[in-house]
Amino acid sequence: MSFSELGLDPLILKSVLAAGYENATPVQQKSIPAALSGGDLLVSSHTGSGKTAAFLLPSIQRLLAESTGKGMGPRVLVLTPTRELALQVEKAAMTYGKDMRRFRTACLVGGSPYGLQLKRLSQPVDVVVATPGRLIDHLERGKIDFSRLEVLVLDEADRMLDMGFVDDIKAIAARCPKERQTLLFSATLDGVVGNLARELTRDAQRIEIAAVPMQESKIEQRLLFADNMDHKNRLLDALLRGVEMTQAIVFASTKRSTEEISDLLAESGFASDALHGDMQQGQRNRALQRLREGRTKVLVATDVAARGIDVAGISHVINFDLPRQAEDYVHRIGRTGRAGRTGIAVSFAGMREGGLVKNIERYTGNRIEVHTLPGLEPTQKPSAGRPPAGRPSSAGRPRSHNAPRSGAGEKRSFGDRSEPRSYGDRPPRGDSRDNRDRGYRADARPASGDRPARSDAPPRGNRFEGAPRTPYADRAPRNEGFRGAEAPREPKAEVNGNSVEYWEKREREAKTKAAATRGGYGDRGNSARPGSQPRGSYGNDNRGGGSARVGVRGRFKD
Repeated sequence: MSFSELGLDPLILKSVLAAGYENATPVQQKSIPAALSGGDLLVSSHTGSGKTAAFLLPSIQRLLAESTGKGMGPRVLVLTPTRELALQVEKAAMTYGKDMRRFRTACLVGGSPYGLQLKRLSQPVDVVVATPGRLIDHLERGKIDFSRLEVLVLDEADRMLDMGFVDDIKAIAARCPKERQTLLFSATLDGVVGNLARELTRDAQRIEIAAVPMQESKIEQRLLFADNMDHKNRLLDALLRGVEMTQAIVFASTKRSTEEISDLLAESGFASDALHGDMQQGQRNRALQRLREGRTKVLVATDVAARGIDVAGISHVINFDLPRQAEDYVHRIGRTGRAGRTGIAVSFAGMREGGLVKNIERYTGNRIEVHTLPGLEPTQKPSAGRPPAGRPSSAGRPRSHNAPRSGAGEKRSFGDRSEPRSYGDRPPRGDSRDNRDRGYRADARPASGDRPARSDAPPRGNRFEGAPRTPYADRAPRNEGFRGAEAPREPKAEVNGNSVEYWEKREREAKTKAAATRGGYGDRGNSARPGSQPRGSYGNDNRGGGSARVGVRGRFKD
């Protein structure tokens, strides 16, 4: 179906045809007529299906009519999860509305200076594309109003919720007029996304587009197992030096990894750039511009580049680190093979990452073929996740307790458990008594007197009965000198603490103790030990090696 059959205005249709688009995609065929009717929409579609035009074209067509509201705020608000996607949506909006009179747009994203954004908002603006965080900043500053807002678009709603923007989205929607059109586009409409959709929309029409298999989108998927990080680096170098590689995006898991991999590639002679969330928006824009112009051959990025990058020259997408979410894998490899072009998606997997590969295959419904590069074959085997061909997998199947375990020899046998076990003269448990209701255990035990005594051991009894202790060496027994409860105790002398005699005695003892203490410090007192020098008679003898004690005061006196 062509765009001319969707009911678009000739002015907008002219811009679409000038951009090189003739036939509409399935999501555009169903979404554009439904959005032109003015109702709310809930659209589920995969990446690269043309969702941007599906919500921009009918929204821009509403701008042909004069606004009934007063103010300079936007008439169309588009929320996106990442800066790159916001810039791409604004670029598409300017493309579709270039033939309209006084058509103005503004992009409000983090990392860009406030001054330029405030300048754009100081004039009447038609379309604002923003990330939730930066838009909240402008709302709190009072720099933007939604009095003229007619359409609210949530693009990649599932991704925004994954990034923690649910509270910001609700706050923004609360500031918007209730009489508006809400268009929500997401990869899935279940779970948290469905709850948010029911809260923000009214009698919304639900449109679901089935995901196109990867074979039909002309993306060849390959899987390479790597022994370690050095093996990954050598595989990456070999792939990037291939003759079929034009431009590539290498996805890493962390921001630090992107910088390290980009530096290694630059040292190896590749024209590489890094892209991650800690970079300023100007740096990110320049990196993407160099990629679009062909000056950058390899872009090493985190998942911020998984959505919103549409470069025709990207022939390879390399997952240096596997994504933790299977949905991110689909968005990553969607950067190649766009608009009917062919592409190659290569994923590196460690020996312990078989579970991640299985999750991706289960989500996409396709098996990723394992490839090897000549001379760079892995020396190890995957530990789990992808069993070799012809060998049944035991995942999800309970292990039989009677079957022998592989690699552990034969299972030990404990005899036939069908008969109850007996222990000597005790009655067997099981048939005669329920093990769950044993009662008091003492009633099942025989009395101590009924047990047979050991033949080689004396009968048990009190070993201290009538047996006097033998003295140790030449010491007398403890019983002779032990003062027990029957031994007479000497009465203690009564002390009157209030008597004059008591305190005079305490004073004499204190003086005697103080005199003894002063006399023990050597040459500090005049009444020192015999033979010591009197106090103050320090001379050179104290500094020498004589027999007199060397003191600190005498050492430093001169």
